[in-house]
Amino acid sequence: MADLGTDPQSSKSEPLVNNKTPATQPPAAFPAEAYPYGAYPPGAFPPGVYLPTAQQPVAHPPGVYSNQVPLGPGGIPMMTALSRIPNCPPGLEYLTQVDQLLVHQQVELLEVLTGFETNNKYQIKNSLGQLVYFAAEENDFCNRNCCGNLRSFDMKILDNLGQEVINLYRPLRCAGCCCPCCLQEMEVKAPPGEPIGYVVQTWDLCLPKFTIQNDKKEPVLKIIGPCCICNCCNDIDFKVLFLYLMKFFSFLISL
Repeated sequence: MADLGTDPQSSKSEPLVNNKTPATQPPAAFPAEAYPYGAYPPGAFPPGVYLPTAQQPVAHPPGVYSNQVPLGPGGIPMMTALSRIPNCPPGLEYLTQVDQLLVHQQVELLEVLTGFETNNKYQIKNSLGQLVYFAAEENDFCNRNCCGNLRSFDMKILDNLGQEVINLYRPLRCAGCCCPCCLQEMEVKAPPGEPIGYVVQTWDLCLPKFTIQNDKKEPVLKIIGPCCICNCCNDIDFKVLFLYLMKFFSFLISL
């Protein structure tokens, strides 16, 4: 028998409410096609989650990206840093991983517009186009514009961290067969302050010849160029020869 003091409707059990919150989009989760790749607004996705395509999200830990290559000035890819190698000057570890270097001179807008010679700058790259070193010339205005390509210079070669690893110093000298007593010479220091070798021009009537010396000024290599080095259409090859091989072949010829 029903209790007269209670409402019959109150005895009915109310339906249970699902405790799960309805699935909603995360804050500022805009569709991938609304923005170009990499241009999503801040907070569009949780940290470490990026949507290169609308179909398959790719997750990386914050600050870690797969196959990422560091970029240098102008968006040029840089060669990754290497660990120290015993008996190798710091910063020259890159040279143990390459068999070819490409040197590209940068175009200076002031030099193009005014015609005055400015300090030259060079990008040194490997065969993959990755930046290995950066070279910058230092000298004064009168030296550059009065002495031309015979001028003295102090060339600093920097690694991708901006640290000077090689220093090249060339004093003001003559060139050619007319002044055999004052030919070109350049000192190489690595690290800066410690001479490791010299490049000395050797007198010759027709051919450009240079001798590579060690820190004790003992000859190690010989460089011989062609008679004519002014060629705009083809490559100009310089031969690098070991001195002991040259002496060996000279000995065989003399037999």
